[in-house]
Amino acid sequence: MAEPVQLEPQQQTMKTTLLITNCILLAIGSTGGPLIMRLYFLHGGYRVWFSSFLETAGFPVMLIPLTFFYFRRKNNRHGSSTIVSMKPPLFLAAAVIGILTGLDDFLYACGVARLPVSTSALIIATQLAFTAVFAFLLVRQKFTPYSVNAVVLLTVGAAVLALHTRSDRPAGESTGEYVKGFVMTLLAAALYGFVLPLVELTYKKAKAKQNLTYSLVLEIQFVLCFFATIFCMLGMIINNDFKVIPREAREFGLGRGNYYVVAVASAIMWQAFFLGAIGVIFCSSSLLSGILIAILLPITEILAVIFYKEKFQVEKGVSLVLSLWGFVSYFYGEFKQAKKEKNKILMNNKNNVPETELPQTLAVSYGPSNT
Repeated sequence: MAEPVQLEPQQQTMKTTLLITNCILLAIGSTGGPLIMRLYFLHGGYRVWFSSFLETAGFPVMLIPLTFFYFRRKNNRHGSSTIVSMKPPLFLAAAVIGILTGLDDFLYACGVARLPVSTSALIIATQLAFTAVFAFLLVRQKFTPYSVNAVVLLTVGAAVLALHTRSDRPAGESTGEYVKGFVMTLLAAALYGFVLPLVELTYKKAKAKQNLTYSLVLEIQFVLCFFATIFCMLGMIINNDFKVIPREAREFGLGRGNYYVVAVASAIMWQAFFLGAIGVIFCSSSLLSGILIAILLPITEILAVIFYKEKFQVEKGVSLVLSLWGFVSYFYGEFKQAKKEKNKILMNNKNNVPETELPQTLAVSYGPSNT
């Protein structure tokens, strides 16, 4: 473990503010993205590659904050005036993660096209288990009994749905198509559970060679989304989606104008999701990002029941309760751990222990783990 770095109060406040901002973005994207995507399929949309393309196509919006950070660096006497600060190895890593993200987008879109939002949301909750496993393997994520309990509860909550796969099958859909959607969504959860720790590992490798700033994180995300979008665009070309989109817009159930509104709204919502996810990893860890995504899924489920009149069977209720229980377990554990670490620091300061011997503070409160 690297030596801990104690942040100044001002830096700590900025880090906390950035974490809260990214949590809000993640909440908006995590709940709004699936709802808008399902709206597209419910009213006559059927292009899966186009839908997956929209998940990262909003990446040009990141040029706004990137431009701001560029001029800020340029006006700083001690700052770098280069437009792009990432090094070639980091660019290559971001490109590879981007291609994996594009594949994950396609798998997820396949699932949403065939499943009710309330069902796909709970299946996606299993990504937390995959995130936990890969976080342990890739970045040596430490676990507490509370975080393990949360992972188990959230995973079991999603698995409950597998016991009643036919109870909420959309009208007119075959069992084969429903099962295909179920499997595709599960694969999407597994792949994204791998991507989150991979992003965290990339940050750790980048920190060893250059200063990891939020501006650099945005550059990584820009490259990641660019390659994910190119991957899905190639799928659209092969599937002739560009030729079909004008006709699909004319036949869309909510009208041609609203077709493009739904497409733009989908791109914005998903970009908020990705920005929030990578921002939380930067401020804390991939495990916390996975936890927050899993926690927000029951909210998505409830919104789907309200807006789309989807069925709310007993198994969904059980899954929801288990998910909320997992949420309480995780954050209660974080609260206890933060209190314990704070008491250790106070005691060590009272005994005049050197700063380098102080324990590492909680990542969720003070920034990325240096494990």
